[in-house]
Amino acid sequence: MAEEKGRVGSSFEDYLREQGTLEETTAAAVKRVIAWQLKEAMTTEQLSKNQMAKKMNTSRSQLDRVLDPSNDRIQLATLIGAAEALGRQLRIELV
Repeated sequence: MAEEKGRVGSSFEDYLREQGTLEETTAAAVKRVIAWQLKEAMTTEQLSKNQMAKKMNTSRSQLDRVLDPSNDRIQLATLIGAAEALGRQLRIELV
């Protein structure tokens, strides 16, 4: 007799929602991905942190906060500026 495969219980998203941490967890995950993408783009463009900060018209310490995957308190305008400094666009979607 073959076992039927399917979902057992609720999803992880449902669990996070029940715990009241879905939004916080989602924001942290999004920030980690953006920080990783920015670092990868800087590597591709062969930009040092000092060069990147200069292109963004900001300080190296501010750039370090942008690139810190655990810092999810970065303003949207700062992320847009980082993307533009790399010749990229920041795209945010509602799904």
